Amino acid sequence: MSKPNTTALPELAYNVAQSRELDRLAGASFELPGDELMARAGRAAAALVRQRYPLAQRIAVVCGTGNNGGDGYVVARLLAEARRDVYLYAPDQALPAHGEAAHACAAWREGGGQMSIFSGELAGFDLVIDALFGIGLTRPPLGAHASLIEAMNAQTAPVLALDVPSGVDADTGSCPGVAVCAEVTLSFIGLKQGLLTGEAPGLVGEVIVDDLDLPKVLFACVPAAARVLRPQDLGPWLPRRKRSAHKGHYGHVLVVGGDEGYGGAVRLASEAAARIGAGLVSVATRAAHVQPILSARPELMVRAVAGPGDLESMLDKATVIVVGPGLGQSAWS
Repeated sequence: MSKPNTTALPELAYNVAQSRELDRLAGASFELPGDELMARAGRAAAALVRQRYPLAQRIAVVCGTGNNGGDGYVVARLLAEARRDVYLYAPDQALPAHGEAAHACAAWREGGGQMSIFSGELAGFDLVIDALFGIGLTRPPLGAHASLIEAMNAQTAPVLALDVPSGVDADTGSCPGVAVCAEVTLSFIGLKQGLLTGEAPGLVGEVIVDDLDLPKVLFACVPAAARVLRPQDLGPWLPRRKRSAHKGHYGHVLVVGGDEGYGGAVRLASEAAARIGAGLVSVATRAAHVQPILSARPELMVRAVAGPGDLESMLDKATVIVVGPGLGQSAWS
């Protein structure tokens, strides 16, 4: 799975506590009950399925017993009403026992929807929707829950994860156990910071955020945990260069490293320094690496050093010194 496309994401990302506070304020301050928020989440997911997977006829929806599972029950009902063939799976006999998730489950069953207990594999589907665990999971999935996640990953249809791929910690992006590998993750209300960190970038696929049409003022009430750094945000931090400027005006980086067998590390570090705008880049390395580095990057000034004495004149000229890439632990190092 590719990393999330941060150019299309909102600027702000929220942790789990902040996400829950947004939910609470939506009801307390803007008179949006939990059932309405869940209905909006289900409608958003169903709309995404129609847009992204218009030919997906056989759809499996994997539901847990929490609010994430409630979102799954809503989207299952809406897709069934749209004449998709929907098969709802649960890890065991347990049903949502209270709150909005229980209401969504009841609406699914009252409409004729059936629930199947997972028995070992998911096969023959055009799309799988993951609504097993939501943002509250911090422990490893166990038993039938873990088996369901493994089955979602083993089958070949694309997986759409609701809010967060099951098994991923929405605060840190860590995976204490097995986790769903999604093609698309639809995050409700706000972007969860854990979708961008830890192991999550390899599991979330494309991240899409739907604010469920909540008032913009709501988001001003809850400070976000993080800001997403996008390519366009970097421009103001880069000083404008005069047309008459030359390389001597923009610093001199000295990179020291590249013991025997590690010439690639010092070359990559030096190339990176040049790419980010250093005016001059010098490399102090083993004699064997001088010619290969110069052949690949003639803009670098590469010198063989046999000991500390060879470095003195280079140190005096440097404005930034990088020590370590491929340095090794030999006597030369």
